[in-house]
Amino acid sequence: MVVLRLNVDMARGWESKAIEAQQEAAAEHHPKTATITPHDSARLVERATLSLARTHALADLQRACAPAHRAMLEQAIADLDRRLAALENPKTQIPKPKSQ
Repeated sequence: MVVLRLNVDMARGWESKAIEAQQEAAAEHHPKTATITPHDSARLVERATLSLARTHALADLQRACAPAHRAMLEQAIADLDRRLAALENPKTQIPKPKSQ
């Protein structure tokens, strides 16, 4: 009977070094993700909230029958549009129209 013995320790050492080298190479090739500041994160959340509110108001407007309700929803959508525009470019704040 012939027994073959492999030097398992050497193979494991070589294999782990090869895997480590592959992981390092992969980490070097992946671009670093940009970190988001708390201010930018808050702006993204506010934009998503305003956008969702606009979608909801638009859906309500499509179902609204009463002229007063439709007018209120149109004003709400216009206000949401102004607020979204202000978030996109904070340096050019759109003034709020005066009440009638």
